[in-house]
Formats: sequence, structure tokens, C-alpha cells
Amino acid sequence: MTLTTQTHELHLEPVNNEMLANLCGQFDAHLRQIEKRLGVHISNRGNHFQVVGQRQSSLASIKVIKELYSLADKERIDPQRVQLYLQEAGMNEPERILEEPAIELSIKTPRKHIRPRGATQRAFIKSLRGNDLSFGVGPAGTGKTYVAVACAVEALEQDLVRRIVLVRPAVEAGEHLGFLPGDLTQKVDPYLRPMYDALYEMLGYEKVARLIENNIIEIAPLAFMRGRSLNESFIILDEAQNTTVEQMKMFLTRMGFGSCAVVTGDVTQVDLPRQKLSGLRHVLNILDGVEGIGISAFSSKDVVRHPMVQRIVDAYELSEAGPDSPHPDPSISEGRGSSDSIR
Repeated sequence: MTLTTQTHELHLEPVNNEMLANLCGQFDAHLRQIEKRLGVHISNRGNHFQVVGQRQSSLASIKVIKELYSLADKERIDPQRVQLYLQEAGMNEPERILEEPAIELSIKTPRKHIRPRGATQRAFIKSLRGNDLSFGVGPAGTGKTYVAVACAVEALEQDLVRRIVLVRPAVEAGEHLGFLPGDLTQKVDPYLRPMYDALYEMLGYEKVARLIENNIIEIAPLAFMRGRSLNESFIILDEAQNTTVEQMKMFLTRMGFGSCAVVTGDVTQVDLPRQKLSGLRHVLNILDGVEGIGISAFSSKDVVRHPMVQRIVDAYELSEAGPDSPHPDPSISEGRGSSDSIR
């Protein structure tokens, strides 16, 4: 089938030279970034833009330009911001690129509003808000942990829960950290740094420190969870691929009344000894189709970091698809699971 190019016209309103300069970037660097990623040609005279390319790519380019222009009077647009919008545009189905509502699903935290990037993140947020137990499974850079922490902060601010509990198995990724000095929280801090960084961004350093001091944000090593019952809590288990089968069962049975739990992990990055089965791999098969549980499967297409990360993930998946792969990718990457699953 021959793919034909189309020409689309776009007029941006209101006309503002400063906003246009912010949108286009120095020497039109942002427009060239859009062209390179989506395979189109963009030219403009003032607020009048012309996009030439295949229909899907042209519509995606127009959507990105419109959304970036709406931000141009509020913040400085940089290549990272352009990349985020390009990534989202690439995730949308062609026929829906220009049909999405102006007001989208977002997470409100004290310091910022988090806007989901792509269909899988939107499905993950809906799952977190609509299910008592949610799973977010997929490669690094897809925003699983960040979105989970944002939803936890939102729930705490809205008094839907009384505390946030951060849990992570203390498994070393190939290194031997040796003896770590300090109290229990200080020993576990290095393993929870990604969640801390997200909390600082959404609440601020001082407020996070105060909430930890008042035990409203609790650090709970997975090994110390046995015997507990967590009521009115938002519980996040991160790096769940490094749990054993027994640890995963123990964690999932800690949920008390008024609580919700989210489990995130990447089954392609298991750091357990080879003879140990990942609890995350095991539980996804067991809980498939259970009412009240949402499973959102992320893929390399959902990566929202540097575009090189997506290519690296794809290269590893291609390599591990061979017959000698020690950790074959499970079928969850195809979106198997509850109705909240994507792909």
C-alpha cells in the first residue's frame, strides 16, 4: 500500500511572539525535534504553521504543537518537555489523536499536577483509583513508581487514607553494599530513593521530613511486614520482581480495612538468586481475572525518559527472546489480566 503525504494548516491563537519563540526554541530546535521524531516537515510564518507528512504523523505533530503552545505562556519549554509530549503522541491511536478531551485525567498534589503520559498510564491511574489492589508491570522509565507515589499523595491530601507506607525488598542489584550504619529507616533509605525523590517533588523536602517524623509516611522493609495489618493506608511495594513467592503472599495479606495497595516491578530485572522464583511473576498468573484487582502492563512504547531508553529496552527484549534466555518475558507484556490492562 502506498502511503501518501498530506499538508495540514494550523493557526495558533492568541498571537504572541514570546510564546511562539518559546514554542519553536532557539533556531527552531523544538520544531526540528518534532520533525525528526515524527517524520514530518514543519514550516511556519508567525502563528501560521504548515505540516507536511503522512496523516497520522501530521495529526500527531499538530497535537504536540497545540499542547506545547498552550504551555508557552506558563513555563519555559525545553527539549525534555517536547520529548514527553512526543512520546504521548506516539502512544495514541491515529483516529483518536485529535479527539481527546481538553481536560484529561490528572493527579493533583500540593506542588504540581501530574498529567498521565499515554493510554497505559491513564489506565494505571484509573486502576489505582478504582481497585483495592493494582499492579503496574513493565520496563524502567515508564513512570510506574512515579504515578503510584502521586496517587498516594493525592489520596493522603484528600483524607482518603491516613498514611502512606513505602515497602521495598532490600535486594542488592549485583553489588554488595556491606553493613549500612544507622537506624532502620537509614538502612533502607538507599533502596527507597526513587520514591523519596518523587515525594520531595510533590510535597517538598520539609513536609516529607515532617510526615516521616510523625509516621504518616512510613518506611517498612518487606522483611518486617509479617504479622502486621495496615488499615487506612496507601501501600506501595516497589521493585516487586525481587520478592519471593512467600514474601509476595505475605505482603498481599497485610491489607486492612480502608487500605489500597499497589505493586510495581519489572520482571525482566530480577536480582534474586537463579533458583528463586520471582513472587511478581508467580502472583500475576494466580490473580489473573480476580475481581477488584487491576493489572496494567507497560511496554517499551510507554517509556517517558530519553528516547534512547526505549531503544535500549527494545534491544534487550529482542536479545532475551532467544531460546537461551534465562528470564523469558511473560505474557503480561501483551496486556493479559483484568480489563484495566493495556496491550
